[in-house]
Order: sequence, then C-alpha cells, then structure tokens
Amino acid sequence: MNWKYTCLNPIAEVGLGKLSDAYQRTENFAEADAVFVRSAKMDEMTPGANLLAVARAGAGVNNIPHAEYAKKGVVVFNTPGANANGVKELVIAALLLASRDIVGGIEWVRENAADPAINKTAEKAKKAFAGTEIEGKKLGVIGLGAIGQKVANAAVALGMEVFGYDPYLSVDAAWNLSRAVKHCKNVEAIYRACDFITIHVPALDSTKGMINAEAIAMMKRGVIIVNAARDALVNEKDLLVAIADGKVRKYVSDFPNATTAGQKGCLVIPHLGASTEEAEDNCAVMAVKEMRDYLENGNIVNSVNYPACSLGPCNRAGRIAICHKNEANMIGQFTSILGNAKVNIDAIANKSRGDFAYTLIDVDSPVPADVVEALKASPAVIRVRVIK
Repeated sequence: MNWKYTCLNPIAEVGLGKLSDAYQRTENFAEADAVFVRSAKMDEMTPGANLLAVARAGAGVNNIPHAEYAKKGVVVFNTPGANANGVKELVIAALLLASRDIVGGIEWVRENAADPAINKTAEKAKKAFAGTEIEGKKLGVIGLGAIGQKVANAAVALGMEVFGYDPYLSVDAAWNLSRAVKHCKNVEAIYRACDFITIHVPALDSTKGMINAEAIAMMKRGVIIVNAARDALVNEKDLLVAIADGKVRKYVSDFPNATTAGQKGCLVIPHLGASTEEAEDNCAVMAVKEMRDYLENGNIVNSVNYPACSLGPCNRAGRIAICHKNEANMIGQFTSILGNAKVNIDAIANKSRGDFAYTLIDVDSPVPADVVEALKASPAVIRVRVIK
C-alpha cells in the first residue's frame, strides 16, 4: 500500500528520512493521506476525503481542528515529551533572566560600546542591574507533565524549594518527579506560597485566563511568573496592571503579542521553547513513528482525538481498523457481521474516548469486500480501513 503525505511546515529530515518508499510527498494538501505540521493554522483548510491522519511535531494542537477531524475519522497525533528538554532549559533561563537584570545589563553594554573606558564605567553602572539569586526561593510548577516534571527536577537541583500542582498527575510522571517536590492539593497553595510560578498546562476552557486578577491577588508581592505553555493561560491585561503596581516583579512569556511586547516588566521571547535542533529532530522522529504505526498497523499512540489502541505489528492474515461513535453494542455488531461471513476473529482491541471509539480486529483470512461494506453501513461507523 502507498500513501501520499504533505508537510505544512518544515519537518526535520531526520524524521522524514524514516519514511519508507511507500510514502510519496505531495504539495497538494487536498490529496494527502497524511499531514505533518508544526504551527500552521489548519482551521480554514479543507481536507480531502482521503485524509487519514495529522501528526503535529510538537505538543500543542490549538492550530488543528481536532474535534471536527474526529467526526471525519481523521486521527490527530502530537508528540508529548519530545521537546520537553528544550522547553525546560528555556524555563530555567527565564528564571535567571527575570531574577537578575541580565538583559538590561547587556543592553547597557551595547549602548555604551563606544566608551573607551567602559570597563571602569561598568563598575559604577552595574548596581542598576543587580538582582536576586534563585537558590533557596520557592518555585511553583503548575502542571507536572513531561515538561513540568523536568522543570521541577532541574529547579530542585539548583537549590530551589519546589511546589507542584497537577490534579491529573500520572503514575509515570509521579515516579519521575524528585521526592523533594512538595505536592499541592490545590493551585491556590502555589499562588500563596511561591516566589516564582511557571505554568505547564494545555490551553483548555478550564485553564484559559487562569492567571488573572483574582489569582494574582493571592500571590506574594514581587512574584515572578513564567509562561512557556500558551499565552491564553494568562489574562495579560490583568498582569500588566499587577506589574504597574509592583505586585508582579517580572513576567516572562514565550509568546509575543501586541499586549506584552515591549511592555515594562515583560521579557517576551519569540516562541523559542522548542526551537532547538534536538527538539525539532525528536518531534519529527516521533511524529513519523506515530504516523507509520497508524497507517501500516492501525495502532494509535499519542492521539488527541481518538483513544490509544494497539494490537502490535500487523502480522495476521487480515486486520480491520474502525473509527466509530462511542455507542453501545458496537462490538456486537462488528462480530456478528464477521461471524455471519464466516470470518474467524483472532484478536480484538477496543477503546473509547469521549464521544468516539476505535476498534482493531485481527482475522485469520483476507477481509472480503462485502464485509467491509457491511461494517460501513452502520450509522455509528465513521471510517473503516482494511490494514491488511
């Protein structure tokens, strides 16, 4: 079987190089079976009927209409953790840049570069750029996923007292966290206790604008806030008011916009969190691996709109992949259709996620075309693919 793929953004060749000869690149989005994307906005793009999957080489998927794609049976993947170290390092840099006026000092040197006695002048001027150290300070990490846990552990190693909050903390994440991280049961505890606060949660209806006037009112005077997750998480108009009255000492954001760019007390970085060679390579390799496993085996790993579901390598006589609505008795329908056609089932995997579900069925003989049509006939079935 052959597939056509397109890249809406530059994708590292170390990843694309892992595609086999079965994959042919096209620049025509409408004819692509598979799409690789980073930040390109896909909301206004019309997918072709043959689009099977989208792989985001990164974690955030706000640029992809994944809920609408689920209704079309288009699986959307992301690459959680692939860029985590790059973002972690930027956050650590942000803590240092905000606590000491390194940027201001560098600008002073640039502005006074023509002064032949700059070495002497600097000794007098440097007091204006003095700051504080981060060792011994309290850092609150909101969200302890792949990035948050790395930030927390690194901050512990730097001598900070680290508090973490994540109501959905996974077992794996908990195992990876330093035992020195203090687990908070509510986010308000972080607001009240910490000198530095860094946010690492997705932009959902429940988290957008979570750092607002009400939240800031609970914080220490002189708090430093770092946002390398999404600008929508912070009500930046409220934040500017808090900076003006001295409640917030510095705000470091990795998301340039007209609200904060150039504003006093704001250090705005041009979205460099994942902009390292290593992170781009890791994301590309992971995205290609996920895409190939889905197209070639039907397995879903790290999807944002369909459940994780796998039967391993496709090594049986036949395999059927079905995207469908999460309704009662769907497995019964599928097995009845196959049983009536005398197709023997070897293994089944079925998982659901919200309104949608996914079923993989391995069979001991090639799948007849009339069986495929019978499966497609159910009103709850969105897409049927014969993997083999």
